Amino acid sequence: MHIVVCVKQVPDTKIIKVNPKTNTLDRRGVPAILNPYDGHAVEEAVRIKEQVGGKVTVLSMGPPQATEVIKKCIEIGADAGYLITDRRFAGADTLATSYALYNALDKISKNDPIDLVICGLHAIDGDTGQVGPGIARRLNIPPVTKVIKIDEVNESEKYIKIHRKIEDGYEVIQSQLPCLITVEKEINEVSYSPMPNMIKAARYQPVIWTVDDFEGVDIAQLGLKGSPTIVGKMWAPQPPEKAKILEGSPNEQVKEIVSTIFAEKSELFGQ
Repeated sequence: MHIVVCVKQVPDTKIIKVNPKTNTLDRRGVPAILNPYDGHAVEEAVRIKEQVGGKVTVLSMGPPQATEVIKKCIEIGADAGYLITDRRFAGADTLATSYALYNALDKISKNDPIDLVICGLHAIDGDTGQVGPGIARRLNIPPVTKVIKIDEVNESEKYIKIHRKIEDGYEVIQSQLPCLITVEKEINEVSYSPMPNMIKAARYQPVIWTVDDFEGVDIAQLGLKGSPTIVGKMWAPQPPEKAKILEGSPNEQVKEIVSTIFAEKSELFGQ
């Protein structure tokens, strides 16, 4: 069974700040990490491989230094990795990104057919969750999002049975293979890497492709030119006002809360 996991290098959002003058992300001095959701996606792919056999390939699009996140995936247990990097990919929104990754997946599948594509639910720097379904649409395979558990992968009968998170619980879905799934963090815990994996990762060199390595690619659908959406403005949310501490007896506090609610309602609706 051949599983491909799409991963992304992202800035550590615990450290990143917004430049108040330009309203853009200030990435200076911010370390780049493997998108946390993608780490769980790789972990789940490795677990499936251990159960049914096969191999795990990781694929990423980004700058040359994104090879480091591929090495991290090898450390988790992936077998091979590909990086597509080219200035013509720069500025891509989710539509252009899914098109670029689709071309890479199509090229990979011609030599080694893909049975399952796994993505993290979303990237922590964009939080759209659109790339995975966009890839599935281009590959013409079923997408299943918000997966929290995989019950069964039946390679011989070509189906996968999973639990998908919904607002008030979960639903059990059986999908044909190949398909694409996006996973929540709760699907697993990323295990510690054994020493052989760490040594392999340190020495591993991913396969690197540019736009010129793809046949029949439409340049107009890549990068900034192929991105119909733009970020018009970005700003940091204002810190909340300090909470008011109520005083007096419980009855007095309740009266003050009710009075405040009606006052705000009157201000909002003119009543």
